[in-house]
Amino acid sequence: MDNFIFSIFPDGMFVDLQLFQYGWEKCDSSHSFGPAKRNHYLFHYILSGKGTLFADGKNGITKTYNVKSFEGFMIFPGQTNTYIADSEIPWEYIWIEFDGLKVRTLLEAAGFTPDTPIYHAKYKSIREQMVHEMMYLKDNRDMPNLHIIGHLYLFIDYLIRSSSNIQYSTGNNIQDGYVQIAIKFIEENFQNNISVEEIADHCKLNRTYFSKLFKKVTGKSPQEFLLSYRMIKANELLKLTDMAIGDIANAVGYENQFHFSRAFKNTYNMSPREWKRQNHIDIGNSSDENEKQLIKEKTDIHE
Repeated sequence: MDNFIFSIFPDGMFVDLQLFQYGWEKCDSSHSFGPAKRNHYLFHYILSGKGTLFADGKNGITKTYNVKSFEGFMIFPGQTNTYIADSEIPWEYIWIEFDGLKVRTLLEAAGFTPDTPIYHAKYKSIREQMVHEMMYLKDNRDMPNLHIIGHLYLFIDYLIRSSSNIQYSTGNNIQDGYVQIAIKFIEENFQNNISVEEIADHCKLNRTYFSKLFKKVTGKSPQEFLLSYRMIKANELLKLTDMAIGDIANAVGYENQFHFSRAFKNTYNMSPREWKRQNHIDIGNSSDENEKQLIKEKTDIHE
C-alpha cells in the first residue's frame, strides 16, 4: 500500500528497552482503529492533519482528546482506546510500539500518564530530532538489530527532552540505588533458585518494604521482574540454541521443567516447544525468510 508502511522488530532479547513494531500511515477520511487494548506502549506522532483519541484514564472514565499536526499521543498497556482520523483533514502519522523494564520510569519523566497522554513539544529543534529518529527507523528496517535499538534509545531521549510536560526528578536517589542493586543481583543470579527474601536480604532491606519500593520505582513487583527477566533469557535460548527444554529450564532458574513450561505458557500463550518450533533460527536461514515468518505469525498487527 502506498499510504501504509509497517515493520515488526524480530529480536526479543533486549530487556531495558524493547521494540515491537513501527510504521507510518496516511489515513483516509474518518479512518478509525479500536476500541482495542495494547500489551505495550504505543506512541503516535502526527505529521499532518488531525484526529481524535478516545482513551480510558486511571479511573476508567473515557476521555476525548483532539490531536493535530506536530502533536502526538501515547497509548498505555491494557488501556482501552480508539482513535479516528478527521473527516476533512485526516491525519498522517508515524508510530512506535515499545516496552521494557525501564519504560514506565522514562515515560513518567516525560510527563506521560494514562490521564496525560498527549505530547506537546517544548523545544522545536529537539522535537525535529525525535521525528528524524522515528523516520529513520521506518526507512532503515534492514539495519542490524543493535543499531535499530540504538536509534530507539535516541528517540526516547528526544521524546523526553522535548516534552512540555517533562518532570524533573525529585525522587530519592538512595531508593533508586537499592533497586539498582536488586536488579544487578537478579541479572547475576537469575539462573539460581533465588527468592524475593534473598534479594531483599542482599539489599539489607525488610522484604515488605523492599517489595513496595521495587514496584514504586520499576512498576513491577520483584516476582514479576524476575519472571520477566527469566522468560526473556529463555526466549533467547529457545531461539538461538539447540538446548533441550529441560536444560533451558535449569539455565533460567527452574529445577522443575513442568514449572518452567507453565510459566512460559502463561507468558507467551504457548508451550516452550511450540514457541521454539515457530521461532527457532537456523544458521542457514536468510534474514528475509525469518522476517516473513515473524510477520506471518505476529497477531498484534496495527491497522
